[in-house]
Amino acid sequence: MFDWIQHLADWLIYSVFGIGAETHLGTALNFFVYDTLKILLLLFVIVFLMGIVNTYFPIEKLKNYLNRKKLYGLEYFFASIFGAITPFCSCSSVPLFIGFVQGGIPLGVTFAFLITSPLVNEVAIAMFLGMFGLKATLIYAGSGILLGTIGGWLLGKFNLEPLLSDWVKQIMAKSQASSDAYEEEKRTFKQRLPEITRSAWDIVKGVLIYVIIGIAIGAAMHGYVPENFFAKYLGSGAWWTVPLAVIVAVPMYANAAGIVPVIQVFVAKGVPIGTAIAFMMATVGLSIPEATLLKKVMTWKLIAIFFSVITVFIILSGYLFNILL
Repeated sequence: MFDWIQHLADWLIYSVFGIGAETHLGTALNFFVYDTLKILLLLFVIVFLMGIVNTYFPIEKLKNYLNRKKLYGLEYFFASIFGAITPFCSCSSVPLFIGFVQGGIPLGVTFAFLITSPLVNEVAIAMFLGMFGLKATLIYAGSGILLGTIGGWLLGKFNLEPLLSDWVKQIMAKSQASSDAYEEEKRTFKQRLPEITRSAWDIVKGVLIYVIIGIAIGAAMHGYVPENFFAKYLGSGAWWTVPLAVIVAVPMYANAAGIVPVIQVFVAKGVPIGTAIAFMMATVGLSIPEATLLKKVMTWKLIAIFFSVITVFIILSGYLFNILL
């Protein structure tokens, strides 16, 4: 889907600027250009589409439907499944999070998606299958979806809406006002299009600096931190290596598909597979760049709660992998 952006980044960094692909700087800059363009494009398209949805399907109706229907937790499971089949990293998932909140999706259901989306995707599953076999792949995919389902349900019970940032609350209020205005005015789509486009662009401008800072941090980690540094300290198999793997992974940033080959190297060098997978999940689901982006939509308290819950679940998942495999 985003191959053209990758080709553009390759051409710009390796041909126009003449920086070698094998250098740390070239790797970091290529990563920065690719992810920045991809995320900004995703953000605009998703918010634009959610603006259309809000125009024709008032968010109060969606809220009332989800509150009225007894789905017995399946809404969290469905959100996790959706997260698993979307090929997004943690930072790419933030635009969808904004779109979900803008569309009136309950926060717990939104969190279920936000947790699972970076952890599991079809590309990573295919790579995992080829590298580690069917059993490890099923446990990996199942645990990622389970983490999202349980984590979303748990966070949904905390009534965390007041901890969303004022900026997001304004977006939600504006979405409701726009929906009410449409119900009253019955304007055509063509008449509404400039307003929807302008609103989407305003949101993109609002998060632009956070996108740039977050991805810059991730690009630096991606380009300059060597694999052997982590493998050296995580290979003992001691009980403390799983939480240590999660802690040292937080400054890193990569998507699940990009980190799977690194995990294969870890395992080949003697790192237990559960410890390696805990490192992978923390890299894609607990990154500093993601926290930087989330700061625009959440207060620090909500980010801390969100990361704490995911940290505990990832550590438990790492121990589970080590026991089963």
